[in-house]
Order: sequence, then C-alpha cells, then structure tokens
Amino acid sequence: MKLGLFGINMGPCSTPDASARVAQAAEAAGFESVWAGEHIVLPDPQEPPSPLPPTYPMLDPNIAFAFLAGQTQTIRMGTGIIILPQRNPLVLAKEMASLDVLSGGRLIFGVGIGYLKPEFDALGAPFSHKGPRTLDYVDAMRAIWSQDDPSYQGQFASFSGVKAFPKPVQQSGPPVVFGGMTPQAFQRSVTHGDGWYGFALDVDGTKKCLDGLQAAGEHNERPSSLGKLEISVTPVGRIDLDKAKRYADLGVDRLILLFPPKGDALFTLSATETEITDYVKEIGDTVIGRV
Repeated sequence: MKLGLFGINMGPCSTPDASARVAQAAEAAGFESVWAGEHIVLPDPQEPPSPLPPTYPMLDPNIAFAFLAGQTQTIRMGTGIIILPQRNPLVLAKEMASLDVLSGGRLIFGVGIGYLKPEFDALGAPFSHKGPRTLDYVDAMRAIWSQDDPSYQGQFASFSGVKAFPKPVQQSGPPVVFGGMTPQAFQRSVTHGDGWYGFALDVDGTKKCLDGLQAAGEHNERPSSLGKLEISVTPVGRIDLDKAKRYADLGVDRLILLFPPKGDALFTLSATETEITDYVKEIGDTVIGRV
C-alpha cells in the first residue's frame, strides 16, 4: 500500500520552510506522495458545508508544488482536489503540464466539482452543470496534453489551431483522480478517472464507497486505456499497522493521512509542524513497507 500525507499547503504547512521540512520528512520516511487541498476563497462567516474558517491559511496547490518540486527528489505531489469547474481548462492545463515538467513527472491531478456556492459566486463561475463541465474540461486538457495537432469541441470548452509546449513528462498527462462520494462521482471515476479519492472515511464508509464504485463499473463502460482504477482514501483517526491492513484488505491502494488528531477528534488540521513530522516518522517506522 502507498502512503500519502494530506495538507502540505495549509495550516502549519502554509509557510515555505515548514512545507519543505514536512515534505522532506515524508520523503525520508518513505511516503509515496504529499497532497494539497484547495479553496480559492472561503465563505465569511463560516457556515456549513464550509469546511474551514475563512482565515485558515491555504497556499495555491500548484504554486506550493512548484516550490516543493525543488525541495524534494522522489515524492509525488497530488492535488486533493482542484475544483475544476472554477478554472479555465487551457490555463490550468498549462499550469499542470509545467508542474509535471518541473517535478520530473511526479504530479497526480486530483479534481472535484466543488460544493460551496458562495465560492463559485465570488469567482463568477457558474454553479450549475458542474459535473458535465468537469468532464468536458478533463477531456479538453487531455487533448492539449497528448495530441500532436490538438483540437477539442465540447459543450463547455472548444479549441483548434493551437499548441502548448512543453508537454507533460507523463505520457498523455498526469493521472486524473476524481474526488467525491456520490453515485455521479463514482460514475465519473469509472468513465474518466485513473483513480478515485475518498476523504475522511472510516473502514465501513470506505466499504460503502467501494460498493458504489463497483456498481458504477457494472453500469458504465470503462475505457481500456485507463487501466485499473486506483483507490485512494484519507482515513479518520490515527493509523497503525492493523488499521492500515483493514483498508488494504478492502482493496485500497493508497492511504492519504491527515495531520495527527488530538484527543478523541476524528481528524484535525491544527497540528503543529513538530507533531506532523513526528507522526510521519512514526508511520515510516511502523507501517510503510509492512502492508
């Protein structure tokens, strides 16, 4: 099983020195990847379903990863997730291709459709048709990444007679991982995703989502070019070897750990840098390579 660390761009890791030290500690401990979340703006005042207070610091994932690409050697970098319908697909395709080049092909492109209407309203982005728009943008981005003479005609994106270099290091572009835990998200993952990412799930919740993905696979054709759907999960609570094995037994390919929880909390995003690096080292010593 692969191990990742979530939150490399936020909270205690939102300064350059702290993010670099934590990423380097994760790389030294044997972690496969570090992951960055995204909200361009947060509603003020905070109201459900907003996940964070409006003053919570969060670096742009791509800029954070461009910095970390020069501070690390082997660890992969995953966006968990970029809210794709808020972005211009060709501008984002250029950013992601550039990041894949700068990192030597270490990028994982995690995307989602978003759920905070105040954020969409502030950006002037339409809140309707987020799912179809996301799929359209993914197809457009893959076209500009992979085609010799790229062109694309879709409902929400279209272009022709243009090229964008350099191409990503990874053939056909970085792997696309879809977030979300709805039947529609499972369907998008099956038909368009290299992987699926479920956030803050216990073992039972993971089982339910995997059942949903299986059902989506039975009713939707998966392109052979995508290969096996890679399963990533951010678990709740601290992870030890036995708990990691329970996720692995379900078929989870990657656990993306949150900052270590305090007390009885299911998870927290307020741990200190020292607590995070200590947790990373603990996981490296007790879990990585054993499951």
